[in-house]
Amino acid sequence: MTDAATDMMRQEAEKQIAETEAAARAALAGGDASRWPDKLPVRQRIALLLDPGSWVEDGLLAGDGLPADGVLTGVGTIQGRPVAVIAHDFAVKAGSWGQLTCEKQIRILERADRDLMPVVYLVDSAGGRLTDQLGFFPGRRGAAAIFNLQVRLSGRVPQICCLHGPSAAGGAYMPAFTDWVGMVAGNASMYLASPRVAEKVTGESTTLEEMGGALMHATVSGCGDEVFDADWQVIAAARLLLSYLPDSWQSAPASTSGTEPELPDWPEGLIPLDPNTAYDVREVILRLADAGSFFEIKAGWATELVTGLARLDGRVVGLVANQPSVRSGAIFVDSADKAARFISLCDAFNIPLVFLQDVPGFMVGVAVERQGIIRHGAKMITAMACAEVPKFTVVLRKAYAAGFYAMCAPGFEPRATIALPTATIGTMSPEASTNAVYANKIAAIADPVERREFVEARVAEQAADFSLARMGGELVVDAVVPPERLRAELLGRLRAADGWQRSGHRRHHVVSPV
Repeated sequence: MTDAATDMMRQEAEKQIAETEAAARAALAGGDASRWPDKLPVRQRIALLLDPGSWVEDGLLAGDGLPADGVLTGVGTIQGRPVAVIAHDFAVKAGSWGQLTCEKQIRILERADRDLMPVVYLVDSAGGRLTDQLGFFPGRRGAAAIFNLQVRLSGRVPQICCLHGPSAAGGAYMPAFTDWVGMVAGNASMYLASPRVAEKVTGESTTLEEMGGALMHATVSGCGDEVFDADWQVIAAARLLLSYLPDSWQSAPASTSGTEPELPDWPEGLIPLDPNTAYDVREVILRLADAGSFFEIKAGWATELVTGLARLDGRVVGLVANQPSVRSGAIFVDSADKAARFISLCDAFNIPLVFLQDVPGFMVGVAVERQGIIRHGAKMITAMACAEVPKFTVVLRKAYAAGFYAMCAPGFEPRATIALPTATIGTMSPEASTNAVYANKIAAIADPVERREFVEARVAEQAADFSLARMGGELVVDAVVPPERLRAELLGRLRAADGWQRSGHRRHHVVSPV
């Protein structure tokens, strides 16, 4: 090869390097995010999410003049654990999806599926790029493939979504397929159609916040799990949540060194003797869980039920608790769905479940029947019955009717059913049972004193039928412990279940109730 040819090749290589470096600088600079001062630029979000220096990016040069084609994909670590990341750049075409945007997201999800890595989504996208409809919409490697992969990953690896801005139209399903959605107040939204489109189609006049804002989804629809004031807060929560979850369905969450509960003492009357007196079940949880370890999930939605992850002496557990301070802790349509989803999450990722019962039953009446309380309750019971992780039931106070069943009654094979001295188990309260059985007799007694004495005697008889001594004698409950010994009782039983294994393959999956 002549010197002239060599020089020409060198010049061409230098030109290629210069062009590539210029393209990389432009991609790294991203779009102009200064117009949104209350939003962190996408690369700052990634820097907050991942361990310093761990980010390895794919497809940086994608896009014809659009930095990274509006989405950053790659792998980094969180507390040393590899995770796959999808992060939309809201400053590039509003984070909208085109052909290459979809391809990048598909490739990283395929890698997460192959390597069993958790996925964190930093979502801030206006949806499909209407100037590239053929690229993102109908084909095999378009948006449909993204959603297909998300469903394929569901229950295989944790999927966590930080919703920093809009998630619009079909793209609204990206958060919906994840295990947890944290939303930034004032910026985050999920909607299938904008208020303008909705008004055109339905005639409704509304605002984006009313139709798809963070507070609405966290308190009304249940599509959001928690609302945060700033980008950094939702990212911090995502990092924390991942510490409770394993890398995949094949492993268990990591244990840590345990701590004593935040509130070690049980004041007398914390759980009132009167089953109609309200109290906050979180006061019980704070006396069971390691200090600072309770991570509540969907705290603002269906608040008659409390769900969340916690640690007991360093072990991760899932807590499902009736909330007597809200609608007496009865199970409604939404709370049944809330329980079913949370139980499925825990079972998928090998997290033992503790049910804290104080339940008057499922709500009754025309409204809930028309809403389908039976089918929603069936979903909750199905999820609970199918869960193979170790399950433990604690009857704090009342456990009545089908609510007792749904909160993991003995017939659903918990490892143990533990009762506090305040517990009462039955088809209904002794007072209600007395009224149902002796209604005509009571009505026929004219003398008020005689009537009261008759009712009191019958109530005592009904209560005796379901006394804790009899419940223990009939193997309905395995132990009756005072509140101050409950944590130790649970810890002993959790330790005894450490070596649990799933049963052999029995079926692909249940046919879920509607």
